[in-house]
Formats: sequence, C-alpha cells, structure tokens
Amino acid sequence: MRTSCQAGRLCKTGGMSAANFSRPGAIDLSSLKKKPEAPAPAGGRPKTSGGYVVDLTEANFDQIMQGSLQHLIVLEFYSPRAQGSEQQSAELQRLANAAEGRYLLGRVNADEQPRIVQALQVQGVPFVAAVLQGQLAPLFEGVQPTEQLAAVLDQVVQAAVASGITGRAEPVGGAVTDETDDDEQADPRYAAADEAMGEGDFARAEAEFDKLLAADMNDAHAKAGKAQAGLLARTTGVDVAAVVAAAQANPADVDAQLAAADALVVSGRAEEGFTLLIERIKVTAGDDRGKLRAHLLALFETSEAADPVVLRARRSLMSALY
Repeated sequence: MRTSCQAGRLCKTGGMSAANFSRPGAIDLSSLKKKPEAPAPAGGRPKTSGGYVVDLTEANFDQIMQGSLQHLIVLEFYSPRAQGSEQQSAELQRLANAAEGRYLLGRVNADEQPRIVQALQVQGVPFVAAVLQGQLAPLFEGVQPTEQLAAVLDQVVQAAVASGITGRAEPVGGAVTDETDDDEQADPRYAAADEAMGEGDFARAEAEFDKLLAADMNDAHAKAGKAQAGLLARTTGVDVAAVVAAAQANPADVDAQLAAADALVVSGRAEEGFTLLIERIKVTAGDDRGKLRAHLLALFETSEAADPVVLRARRSLMSALY
C-alpha cells in the first residue's frame, strides 16, 4: 500500500452531489464481513477518540457504519508512516468536533486494520471518504491544503442533506459499547414511520407520525418526526441558493420567506433560517404574522429542544412578539 501521494489528489471534480452516494461504482460496505473471532480492545470496548471522532476496528466497524443510515460518516484512513499526514489528521478531527454532529469522523489505522483496508479497496493513505446509507464515496487521497479540507467537508454535508439525511451523530464520549443496551433498542411503535423516512416517502412518514400523535398528542419523538418529514417533503430537490435569492428579492412575499427558511434549515443553516422568519415577524401583522410564527414553531420541532440555536431563537421570537 502506498503511504503518501506526491501532491495529494482530489478523487472528485466539480464538487460533491447527492448522486455521488448512489452512483455505480460506490463501494458497498456489506462486502466487509466481520469475523466472530476478531478481538475487541482491552476492557471489551472499542477504542474511541471522543467527541465526534471514533477509532474504527473490526470489532466496532459494523456497529458504527449502521449510523450512516441516519447521519453522515466521514472515514479517514491513515498510517503513522505516511509523510505529512499528522497535521491533516489533526485538522480533520478538529473540523469533525466543530461540526457538532453533522457527521461522525471514523479513523482507520491502515497498519492495524488491514482487512478493513482490503475490503474497501483502499489503495493508498492518507485517504478520506464519505459514507451515507451504507455506501462509500471517495473524497480525496493524499495530504490536501488545510484550507481546502473545510470546503470539501461542507460540500459533503450539503450533499447528505440533499439526499434526505439530516440526522446528527451522537458524541462518542468515553466509549462506544459493542452491545446496545435494552433501553436504547428501537421502539417498535415508530418502525413504520422510520421505515418510510428511510425510503424517502415523507408523505407516508407524516401520516404514520400523525397516527402516533392521535394516540398521544404529547409524543415528542412523533412531533419531531412529523416536523422533519414535512421539512424534507417541502425541500426535496430544492435549489437552496435560488430559493434564498428569491426571498431576498421579494421580502413581502411570505411564502417565499417560508421556503427560504426551510431551505436554510435543511442545508444545516438553521440559525439563519430562524432569524429570517423572526425578522419578518417583526415587520408583519395579522394572518401573515401568524403564518410566519406557526411555521417557525414547526421548524423548531426539527431540532433538539435543548439546542442552543433553538433556545436563542425562541428568546428572539418572544422579543419580536412582545
């Protein structure tokens, strides 16, 4: 295996797109078969780096990759022997933690995990790829200019959102266990709705969440799920830049403002989307104001209630209303 490239090589030109994750030739991760006898690290837990960075081994690879069904995963293949890669590796970890769950960075030591390297057909390190819904798409090989890393990863996050994947990774914290605790098992009540979300059938997902809310109007998970399904249904195939530009050109058009807020939120710019609606609420009245407020409250449901961005926006909304 090569352990360096002369100048580094981007594996894509023209930027990432949703199609990169499903195009013919993307590597199917199911080709990696974890051997039962593969030993776990000392203490029975996979080695982790903390935050939104995890060290991958055969023992935890399948478990971590399951997360790509809900959120983006970025894989970094590295070797301590690869010249000039230490700085890039540190920057990738910094960017992953700064992204606060927009993706999880999985690190593979190519020297220690040769079966993973072989299964994914990695030809040289350092090598970075994106994983979405179980499919791997190469991003770049070799050491890249530091300033280029953030731009590439931002494009990947946008491509994931365009593919309908807006979930956030959970922080790794101390360690990731090999077994899922009983209280963390998926609740079967949400199976039909989650299946519809996974298939991109957002109208069916909304209907399933409505059934759950009919049984329990205070079901927080169902409320959030319905809000997310609605948001994705409204924004699938939307050109974010064009929608935002249209709203800026027509500030009095309430529907244009709502569409722009949706586009901003789904593209990972929630604070901008919330602020846009709050600013319009300040200068409108009557039915238009009520429409803006109701839409903003629905967008809040797409994020965690304790998210600092949501908390700030709620305070700003209160000030705008009263």
